[in-house]
Amino acid sequence: MVTKSIPNLFTLSNLFMGMIAIMLAMTGRYSLASIMIIVAMLMDGLDGRVARALNAQSDFGKELDSLSDVISFGVAPALIMYIISFQNIQPGLAWTVTAIFPMCGALRLARFNVQSGIPGYFIGLPIPAAGGVVATLALFHNNIRAPYFIVTMLLLSYLMVSSVKYPNFKKVGIPKKAIAYAPVVIIVAIIVAVFFPEQISKLVFIPLVLYAGYGLKQNFDRLLRRNKHDDEEADKVFRSK
Repeated sequence: MVTKSIPNLFTLSNLFMGMIAIMLAMTGRYSLASIMIIVAMLMDGLDGRVARALNAQSDFGKELDSLSDVISFGVAPALIMYIISFQNIQPGLAWTVTAIFPMCGALRLARFNVQSGIPGYFIGLPIPAAGGVVATLALFHNNIRAPYFIVTMLLLSYLMVSSVKYPNFKKVGIPKKAIAYAPVVIIVAIIVAVFFPEQISKLVFIPLVLYAGYGLKQNFDRLLRRNKHDDEEADKVFRSK
């Protein structure tokens, strides 16, 4: 029974980090708030792997994971961005964009829970990646103006509910013996992140943006293929006349 609960502890740690991120953002400690989102991503990546290693997967754990993700990667990053960058723009626009992001994240998670996916792929941008981009992007507020943040958040919101296929790295398992070392890895990661919060956040930002951008490229390539196919069909019709 205790073994079955271990993956849920990682999931709850994910939720805990999301709540800490919200509180840190509200007190103006933005770099640490972003770090908490990154640590939550680490927890989220471990809970499923630990569950598979211990053969402790359950519907309860799946639902708990989704509820935690909405807070840690939907609400928390949107709030961080709102507090840092949206305070001086038109309130209605700021509130709407801030609310749309976690709403699309919730839709993405609900779809994931009820639809069978494609082996090796996610359908739509996973909410941890989208939330990680928003939380780390907010740290560039001194160099980037609010309108660009708004466009980015709306684009990420669209990618979450889109049908774009993203590679699924969660299926990469970990040996059962390695689970005992997971807390050590997490503690070391947190210590390093606390001492170098802004540097680590901006470093993590790069691979997250590349992953999110993969979906944009897929969309663009699919649009080109569709246009090419339509042109070929039109050409066939023209030649047959």
